[in-house]
Amino acid sequence: MAKKKVEAAEKRFAKPTMKQFDVIIRPIITEKTMAMAQNQNKIVVEVLKTANRAEIKMAFESVFQVKVKEVNIINVDAKSAKRGTRYPGMVSGYKKAVVTLAEGEALDIFKE
Repeated sequence: MAKKKVEAAEKRFAKPTMKQFDVIIRPIITEKTMAMAQNQNKIVVEVLKTANRAEIKMAFESVFQVKVKEVNIINVDAKSAKRGTRYPGMVSGYKKAVVTLAEGEALDIFKE
């Protein structure tokens, strides 16, 4: 019975490619994103600057084997900062995606 479920899951999702692994860079871990993951079933990740919604959705579905309902994208601007009191610097900008998982789907980011 368990073997049939595994075969069904393999048929439902395509095998991930290297490009799809490169689209998702890292999860963004804050108090707000952890609350979103628990209460609203939303995962926040940093993604490739050139990625679009369709690429992020396909990458998430094939890499993590979950059904994605919606993808929202936010471009975070670069900011100027100071190192100490004297030396100017920059905090680089990035693109992040808020991925809403379908009902009944779950993703454990901290799986060991």
